[in-house]
Amino acid sequence: MGMKTISNSQNDKKMISIGLVTIGILFLVYSRFENPGLTPDAISSIERLSIVFYLLVIMSFSIIGIGLRRYQKRKALESLQNPLKIICSSTVNLKAKKVFIITFILYGIFFSMTSGILVYQPEVIFSYHYGAEIPSAHITPCCGAPGYMPKFVAYLTEHIGIQVIPLNLVLQMTVSYLVAMNTALAVNAISISRKTGGLGGIGATTGLFIACPTCIGSFLSIFVGSTSAVAFTIAISELQTLFIAITIPILILTPFILARRISNATNDTCEIN
Repeated sequence: MGMKTISNSQNDKKMISIGLVTIGILFLVYSRFENPGLTPDAISSIERLSIVFYLLVIMSFSIIGIGLRRYQKRKALESLQNPLKIICSSTVNLKAKKVFIITFILYGIFFSMTSGILVYQPEVIFSYHYGAEIPSAHITPCCGAPGYMPKFVAYLTEHIGIQVIPLNLVLQMTVSYLVAMNTALAVNAISISRKTGGLGGIGATTGLFIACPTCIGSFLSIFVGSTSAVAFTIAISELQTLFIAITIPILILTPFILARRISNATNDTCEIN
């Protein structure tokens, strides 16, 4: 039984590591093809490489997701009580799974809109202003900064489109996962605080308040007039990546803080009983 657990542990970590390393290698390899002086024949070849790039990225995210889920389930069954075990055990039950999935989807949509992945421009007619066919999709294989190419663009309607930049896609998946995990853990902490009274309401809702790194730009945009909207959108889009990069360590740290408070609350309740 012990050998089987160790084997499962190694498989979980291997899947996560393989997925992460593959994404890193894909970004590194593709950046070497970024050459503005490419010939039309070379660009045609890179377009095919771009399709393979996105397929491998999607496969890598799937492998990472399966590995993380298996790791959570296995960690939740361990007897040793620690913050990581509490985080995993608090996010694998049916209620937590529902909260996680709903949050992941809703926040993913919200992130897509604020980061420019999902584009809605009611004042612009894509077929007229950009000469686009509706509907249509294409990949721009070259040329840009590392992480920003290849770019996938799709025109769904005259006013709705999709623009996928690899770096934004990685950030969306990462932040959406962390936000969903924080929300599921915070909901569980609030539930425990209502039952035991051992966890402060402010502490229990910490994960909910910290779980929206892209809200800063949207909140600030409310106070900007229409005449400054374009300039502000450009400025905030450049800062958005910085906001998210700063928030990711906080999103990683917050579950451990909540887990310690959950542990202390449950221990205090047991002592009282």
